[in-house]
Amino acid sequence: MEGLCSYTDRFLICHGRSTKQVQAIAQNVKETLKKEYGVAPLGVEGMSDGRWVILDYGEAVVHIFYEPLREYYDLEGIWPDAKKIEVQ
Repeated sequence: MEGLCSYTDRFLICHGRSTKQVQAIAQNVKETLKKEYGVAPLGVEGMSDGRWVILDYGEAVVHIFYEPLREYYDLEGIWPDAKKIEVQ
């Protein structure tokens, strides 16, 4: 996203197969980054619904989708010029 987007340098995009799994992934990301790096998100959206959770860390924004919504919103397709790094 660096050079393509004015509000962040990186997106991390992932999904869960249920709303509970989306919430669990988001909670784990928050807890791990706080514990290991002392970093808290600047903002959190969607946690109570669990369909699309956004964790804003300033230079990085974490998007955690309920799987069908990831396909529907297709953030990867909106930013075709962004460098993509797949992580297993």
